[in-house]
Amino acid sequence: MHPVHKLLHPHMRYTLDINARARELLISAGGLIESLFSTKQYSMELTSFAFKNWRFDMESLPADLIRRGIALPDPTEPHGIKLHIQDYPYANDGLLIWSAIERLVKDYVNYYYPDSISIRSDPELNAWYYESINVGHVDLRHETWWPKLSTPEDLISILTTLIWISSAEHAALNFGQYHYGGYVPVRPSYMRRLIPNQDDPDYPSFVSDPEGYFLSSLPSLKDMTVLMSVLYILSTHSADEEYLGDRKDVWTWKGNPEIREAFF
Repeated sequence: MHPVHKLLHPHMRYTLDINARARELLISAGGLIESLFSTKQYSMELTSFAFKNWRFDMESLPADLIRRGIALPDPTEPHGIKLHIQDYPYANDGLLIWSAIERLVKDYVNYYYPDSISIRSDPELNAWYYESINVGHVDLRHETWWPKLSTPEDLISILTTLIWISSAEHAALNFGQYHYGGYVPVRPSYMRRLIPNQDDPDYPSFVSDPEGYFLSSLPSLKDMTVLMSVLYILSTHSADEEYLGDRKDVWTWKGNPEIREAFF
């Protein structure tokens, strides 16, 4: 088994399946997103517009924090950046996790790819990266910001970013969905009526019974139930979830004690 495949496997094992299901059920035309959210039929159009600004080289946590104006580059700081907001748990905790992932990947890559020649002479590795750009992101394949894959440092950066996106970043964005939006009146995905102006016919009923007006503006019971179910499913960990620092297959490197040690 290729060492990069082996490293990424627990982070990517269900990605293709869940993305295929999402295209079929969630983000398809007339699917759950278009049915349950206020953006309706424009949901994917808005997403596509936002995706035009997506850049893989900006997906590492330090680069993301700098891009969003949360931090500045600072080589004197432990993680190479200085936060503008000191009490920012996503960044504070995230940078610790990012650094742990980076240390693991660095030890791992340096073991299998000690120099640039070993990177360039691995046809499977280079074919994988070529396909990731030219097939997986065919619409962006000509962009000049794609990281090069020529040195161990390049591979360390690429793999660290991939693991970060699929583990800690995904967890921060995904697993809180039900807690955040499962009680629909607190965070409705759309409203059937807007708050009326003073000259609107509904204004007197709004003033006399604002709570009743609000409740009657919420999504239908059917839509709320479906939304709660979707958020619950998306926020649920799989029965065989593997967490960072708790790999089940470390024993398969029994002939490589340096690699086994890197996971602890």
